[in-house]
Amino acid sequence: MSAFRIVPLSAALVAIATAAAAPPPAGNVESTLRLEPGAMPPVMDQSIFAHVIFNELEGRWNVSNTEFRWEGQGRVGTDYDKLWIKSEGTLQGNGTLEDGQDQFLYSRAIATYFDLQGGLRSDLDSRPARNWAAFGIQGLAPYFFDLEVTGFVSGEGHLAAKLEASYDLLLTQRLILQPQIELNVYSKGDPVRLVGAGFSDIDTGLRLRYEFSRKFAPYIGVVYEGKFGQTAIFARQAGENTADFRFVFGIRTWF
Repeated sequence: MSAFRIVPLSAALVAIATAAAAPPPAGNVESTLRLEPGAMPPVMDQSIFAHVIFNELEGRWNVSNTEFRWEGQGRVGTDYDKLWIKSEGTLQGNGTLEDGQDQFLYSRAIATYFDLQGGLRSDLDSRPARNWAAFGIQGLAPYFFDLEVTGFVSGEGHLAAKLEASYDLLLTQRLILQPQIELNVYSKGDPVRLVGAGFSDIDTGLRLRYEFSRKFAPYIGVVYEGKFGQTAIFARQAGENTADFRFVFGIRTWF
């Protein structure tokens, strides 16, 4: 009889100790923070997060040459205030670096899905460097389009604007088709950088990626690189093509 009593008592003590050590039920924020009845719990929006993503790490190929292109960005900060670094460029088969751009931006959330950004852009590649003040917006537009619109002012008083947009079309949970476009406009020509006034160039493509995980997704696709107006004239004078279709293969990754 004594053994019969001891076993249930031991089990009861273990159950009580387990319940005391267990965390409070999920969602019971008020009891955890010991708020006054009816008081709203604080919004946890001051935590610092960091994120880096490369949307493009790819080889581009056609019958004339092969090139490597990257486009990535990283951020660190809270839900409202962030510091951004953006980088892109193209390494040609002959070793020259073209279209090199690096941006260093401060970002402030102005709506649920949009940030206002301002800072510095530097054009750093095989041609003479240029520095610009940058100001724009970035976020998720209606129908889930990723959108970036940025204006620039150079030290020489030149103006420029860039539009970037992309969309993820889920064919399955892992197979994703992504159309993408980038447009550039300049107010004045810059012959040493082979950039003309007006609508300058377009880089657009269609990529099909397979997400082995959300952080690692190889892809294939096709892109079109086009130059227009004065920029096309400068390109022809330098012996460059003004319109190219290329096959691409690469990796999209983030951490």
